[in-house]
Amino acid sequence: MQHRLAIDEYPSQLVQCVCHPGSAADARDFVRSFAALLRPEPSAPTTQNLLLLVSELVANALRHAGAVTALHLRADQERIEVFVEDPSPTPPQERSPDLSGSQGGFGWPMVHSLAQHVAVLPGPSGGKTVQTALPR
Repeated sequence: MQHRLAIDEYPSQLVQCVCHPGSAADARDFVRSFAALLRPEPSAPTTQNLLLLVSELVANALRHAGAVTALHLRADQERIEVFVEDPSPTPPQERSPDLSGSQGGFGWPMVHSLAQHVAVLPGPSGGKTVQTALPR
């Protein structure tokens, strides 16, 4: 996994980091490192929600788009933003959850329930970016 934990701090206390995770586990490690940089650190429930949100977005990008081209995390004093870029222009599709567990369908509704904001935007390289935000 390539990542950069160089912190860009501005007078507004904006903190930004980017990585290129090869797995959801890599993304969770990156989130833990990012959360530890924030002052004050997010509460345990906020960090858990952030871990779950990022894990789901990265797992979905890997499963449905084949890769994550970038994971950006940005935080200020009020919210934490997550941007997951992937190479596919196809937006996420909500599906009926499969209660047997074999076909999924739980992730996209979970993303919407965890985040206060969700948007799917055209990506900088022809794919897409899923942008979400959590209250800090």
